[in-house]
Amino acid sequence: MHRTRIKICGITRDPDLDDAVAAGADAVGFVFYAKSPRYVTPERARELSMRVPPFVMSVGLFVNEDASRVRDISRQAGLQLLQFHGDESPEYCAQFDLPYIKAARVVAGLDLLKFEQQYKTSRGVLLDAFVEGFGGGGEAFDWDLIPENFAGRGARFVVSGGLRPSNVGEGITSLRPFGVDVSSGVESAKGIKDATLIRQFVAAVRMADQALNQDNPA
Repeated sequence: MHRTRIKICGITRDPDLDDAVAAGADAVGFVFYAKSPRYVTPERARELSMRVPPFVMSVGLFVNEDASRVRDISRQAGLQLLQFHGDESPEYCAQFDLPYIKAARVVAGLDLLKFEQQYKTSRGVLLDAFVEGFGGGGEAFDWDLIPENFAGRGARFVVSGGLRPSNVGEGITSLRPFGVDVSSGVESAKGIKDATLIRQFVAAVRMADQALNQDNPA
């Protein structure tokens, strides 16, 4: 049975974290990139992570951060998974005592199979839009750039970039990713989540899962 995992990223406030968990999110993300409007300090992330119940994962997003700081923040904030969005090498990503995923900024000509092989120690690849700076900037990328021999394999990739309640279902039925990662698509303002949008997003994911399972019964 297909079940798409859901991560709500860019959590900055207690009620937003509680709303994400109540809606059924599998993971919540904290941004440790100081240039992001969703940046949280390690101390604040620790306070938030204390609200995360069992079986919901706390994820830390980093961009070209000093390795010692990644270690310090991971311990202080109680992170369970690292998410790298910069120019981090495979060797850099693999040096920590935590599992990680690596973001790929999808553009024409990017060999995703080669990229995945380069980061073979990762738990998966996160597909995001290519924009100036780092992070998807709330922009969707052309899903047709994902080759057929990459899409649909499930266990190795997560879709991000411009997802929202109105389009996430199409992304799931078209690509069949292991998971989806949303931030601005469930916000009323930068860094401020909207409980209704979160619920609508989760419901759209589950509806797409149901459709896939009806079309492909076990």
